[in-house]
Amino acid sequence: MATTTDFDRARPTSAPRVRSLRLGELKITFVPDGLCLCKPRGWLTGATDADWAANRDHLDDGDFLPTAIGGLLVERGDRALLIDTGFGPESHPDDPANPVIGSIHGGEMLDGLRRLGREPRQIEAVAITHLHLDHLGWAWSAEPGTDAPPFAHATHFVTAPEWERRDLAAEGGATEERLAAFAPRVRTAEGGDEIFPGVRVSYSAGHTFGHTTYTITGGDRRLIAFGDVMHAPIQVTHPEWGCVLDHDPAEATEERRRLVEELSRPGTIGYGNHFADVVFGRAERRPDGRFTWVPVA
Repeated sequence: MATTTDFDRARPTSAPRVRSLRLGELKITFVPDGLCLCKPRGWLTGATDADWAANRDHLDDGDFLPTAIGGLLVERGDRALLIDTGFGPESHPDDPANPVIGSIHGGEMLDGLRRLGREPRQIEAVAITHLHLDHLGWAWSAEPGTDAPPFAHATHFVTAPEWERRDLAAEGGATEERLAAFAPRVRTAEGGDEIFPGVRVSYSAGHTFGHTTYTITGGDRRLIAFGDVMHAPIQVTHPEWGCVLDHDPAEATEERRRLVEELSRPGTIGYGNHFADVVFGRAERRPDGRFTWVPVA
């Protein structure tokens, strides 16, 4: 297990790689789909130029904040669940006029699943944290060479509040037309529901109206897949820094603070799907009372 001193210091600003760990009978694997280069001063609200100067190690050589895009594969024997479906087969270059997002690309997930020995048809269900583009790409995009999304056979779990207010997602590009591509397969879930062995639903509203986290328990450990409650490891230290896309900034900040405390508890691991190449980790308390993200895989 990595410590605060023995992991590669380039990883928090590197493109994501496949990372795996085990929780009892469950194998948990991050499957990258791509990368987004965010513009830190526009992306994370509340952080000043001085803050970023003091935390320059979280930015790449181009002064971008790299954020991973991908999905979490949960396997139990022959069974498999996928949490979020990446950005899909799209790419967009940096627009200098956009103060928030630079370049973004996706499309790697299906090849990644196959390298892990999983065909898309072997995924029995998809669990969505929230209805934003970079979590839904392969839910509506056709697999190359076909006319259907790769998970068209699978149940798609979305919490009832998020699905009921799916009209809000259109503002971010998840239009009614795109959602219609998988709407017939949506099954709404409630807090506390077990949607796969060891995987339970929790509400974590703030980033979106019905944002969802998934707690995965196996052996004597639990993993909290927290979606977009946080977008970067620096928010573990500074949960007061919000995301410009947060639906309810006050609620989102409170949720980040609560989550960081949870991630410091014994036997608890976090999965931050946007955390560059350090997606699995825990929160370690510092002498000043704040926390640091410590990679564990």
